[in-house]
Amino acid sequence: MSSVDEPAPLRARVRDAARTKAEILDVATREFARAGYDGARVDRIAALTRTTKRMIYYCFGGKEQLFTAVLERAHGVVRRVEQELDVEHLDPVAAVRRLAEVTFDHHEAHPDFVRLVSMENIRGAEHIAASEKLDSIGSPALEVTGRILAAGRESGLFTADVDAVDLHALISSFCFFRVANRHTFGALFGRDLVAAGRREHYRRMLGDMVVAYLTADRARV
Repeated sequence: MSSVDEPAPLRARVRDAARTKAEILDVATREFARAGYDGARVDRIAALTRTTKRMIYYCFGGKEQLFTAVLERAHGVVRRVEQELDVEHLDPVAAVRRLAEVTFDHHEAHPDFVRLVSMENIRGAEHIAASEKLDSIGSPALEVTGRILAAGRESGLFTADVDAVDLHALISSFCFFRVANRHTFGALFGRDLVAAGRREHYRRMLGDMVVAYLTADRARV
């Protein structure tokens, strides 16, 4: 072992600490999503993990800081998905469809994320606004979206006067509604928006709507 190598016991402790924090965040994510911020209990989170309430407070500082850490990790997952988005080789229409599909797939696969965002909106985004990590994380998708829109306008395909944030809101609103409002929508209209049999229909419909809006012949409107 060279003089600059990290001693094995220290590496083991670091791994154990990281594993403990990850396990706490996994359980806390499920509990906050299930019970809400007010309903979630640190005692229960500790009981469901191989740790103690005291360890949770040591690692995160308290319930409020734990919830912030859960939000930071959830948004970090979104950012990693965005960073892996590869659409540079596609034409603008295909690229924007792919962007919509990635958002659709992520929201469907992470219903806890949708519930966490919903409850944070109820609380006025107080934890997100106070998070230095979320304030500096940025959004790779907005950069990619901006380039897609610029390429579409340059080619004459896109006619809508929207920026990357507008398009993000347009795509996210459908994806979010489909998951967040699944139960109330089903009770009112008798249709499950996330039923497997209609998945591809809604996925394609989202892409069709976005492309139709971006490419509409506004001279006829």
